[in-house]
Amino acid sequence: MKVFVSGGCKNGKSFYAQRLAKDAAHIDGGISLPLYYIATMRPVDSEDDARIARHIDERDGWGFATVEQYERIEEILLKCDCGGSFLLDSLTALLAEEMFRPDGRVDEQAAVRIVQGLTEILDSVSNIVIVSDYIYSDAAVFDPLTELYRKSLAMIDRVAAEMCDVVLEVAYAGVTVHKGKDVFRHEACV
Repeated sequence: MKVFVSGGCKNGKSFYAQRLAKDAAHIDGGISLPLYYIATMRPVDSEDDARIARHIDERDGWGFATVEQYERIEEILLKCDCGGSFLLDSLTALLAEEMFRPDGRVDEQAAVRIVQGLTEILDSVSNIVIVSDYIYSDAAVFDPLTELYRKSLAMIDRVAAEMCDVVLEVAYAGVTVHKGKDVFRHEACV
């Protein structure tokens, strides 16, 4: 199953997504699929380091192989068994990595490339959970660069939501199913 998980920052969606990917890796009859955590955030400060350490601790012992892929997301298809279960965390960080280059340049076409790579992945794998942050509820108008980032993420999120079987929103530890209610059953859904 292909699942898109969105919600506010730091609200438990990554932990929930980890559980979904792990559950998808275990097939009836005791067969376990390879389990991949696709890390898209390149740490730049101690806050990032702490966040990454927390995520690593959360999935300790769960069987995830971590694949760091900060750009050209489709390259995970060359590094992983497409028959496995994937957790891509997150589109938000991936866009930041692709759009805001280490040399200071801004790549305004990053979202187009990410959509192409994501489409390739979604066409190639059967089990994937994709995480993204919901950053669209602010009424404020931001500077043009921030607005470009928000619009770019919205475009990527729309493609992911359209291509996935299930679309979930995590908020305050509750989970709402926006798409796929007929096929998705998980104990934490409300």
